[in-house]
Amino acid sequence: MTSFSLQHQALEPAWFAALDPRTRLLAALLFTLIALCLSALPPLLFMLVMALFMTLVLGCQWRLIIKRMLAFEGFMVLVLLFLPFTVAGEPWFTFAGMDASYQGLTQALVILLRGNAVVLALLALVGSMEPVKLGYALAGLGLPEKLVQLFMMTVRYIGVLFDEHQRLRTAMKARAFVAGSNWHTWRSYGHLLGMLLVRSMERAQRISGAMRCRGFNGKFHLLMPVQWCQRDTAALTIAVLLFLLPLEWQWWQYGF
Repeated sequence: MTSFSLQHQALEPAWFAALDPRTRLLAALLFTLIALCLSALPPLLFMLVMALFMTLVLGCQWRLIIKRMLAFEGFMVLVLLFLPFTVAGEPWFTFAGMDASYQGLTQALVILLRGNAVVLALLALVGSMEPVKLGYALAGLGLPEKLVQLFMMTVRYIGVLFDEHQRLRTAMKARAFVAGSNWHTWRSYGHLLGMLLVRSMERAQRISGAMRCRGFNGKFHLLMPVQWCQRDTAALTIAVLLFLLPLEWQWWQYGF
């Protein structure tokens, strides 16, 4: 077992885990597209509430959700701080000779609600999916075979490279390396990246040779092809109807 994992563990309901992974990808894509089409605050707030509801219903672990959202909010704080000063409009307040506008504040709130809604929906619908199942879903949706193959190989060996990086770091600590703000530290990190690159290339060559010995001819065969059934059609239809509600609200209430 690798010490590196790409997905968080979720206590998914049985009905959700049994869905075709393409259903979850299509639902996530539809949610994202609709969120990008919204520009009014109330419909976007409704989308955010809907995303929060999905994280509750689909059994996501809130500790990991909050941890990942905090990393995202670090960028959103910069948007909230600087965007009001860069958009012209009705002055809100003045700071250091610069005017913050209400229009800039509105755009910042739109970006904040839209970004949080999309990230939460992706974590709920796709974040708990196993990487291999995600690769099968991408292949089932007709994405280029080379792209799917690259994704599957990356998922398989990124953990191996992470473990190799950990071994190199352990070797550095065994030689009494202590990171600091000096030339020795930067040179040591440069050597670390160089050795990681060299070992990655050597491992890739060994893997390529082993695959050729086993008859690999460039075609990636899926052992468990995905199958669409009636429950997937019903689930996707319900998702479409729910996700379209904020768009209809914006159309009828605001006319755009």
